[in-house]
Amino acid sequence: MSSKNVQNIKAVYGLAGAAEIADGLAWYGVARCVAQTIAEDYGLPADQVIGVLAALSPRNKWSRNILDCEQLIAAYVAGGACQARDTKVCTFGANKAKAIQILETDARTLSAVLNILSGPKLREFASCIAGIDDVCIDGHAWCVWQGSRVTLKDVPRISAKLRKEIKEDYAMAAAELGLKASEVQAVTWVTWRRIYGVG
Repeated sequence: MSSKNVQNIKAVYGLAGAAEIADGLAWYGVARCVAQTIAEDYGLPADQVIGVLAALSPRNKWSRNILDCEQLIAAYVAGGACQARDTKVCTFGANKAKAIQILETDARTLSAVLNILSGPKLREFASCIAGIDDVCIDGHAWCVWQGSRVTLKDVPRISAKLRKEIKEDYAMAAAELGLKASEVQAVTWVTWRRIYGVG
């Protein structure tokens, strides 16, 4: 753990306005409600929808991520994997394939979903939406932790060791703030995006 990096996280949290704090504290709970609503509308388990949301999330704005998730699920329910493959989404083809695999294999539990998602960031995102207190380490979370902004393409590869260190520092900052690590990550993510005007 690095006290400098913990302070970087707390410094960004300190720049959050009241609305950003409220937004960040509620963020994963709202995402879980979105997943539950889509699940109810299409007769699917909520964890399966969470997996589709997470799979479609890379480089995708959240509002578009939700739309893509619902449209892909609607296409799958109506016409199976073939119709889902013909549905346009705003993420990488490999991620769309993972989303369809989650639907095709009937991954009904979070553990089954996480096995398909495989990548650490996707697994963390799904876990946080499911209500597990994890930390989703994406490029913005790394920038907050590092205390400096770089473009997402310039964020270095985050090794397993570094990811563990970053998570420990978020957990330490959260303990000092009296919050969950996932809440601190969400508040600082919302605040960082506002400060730098990033998506």
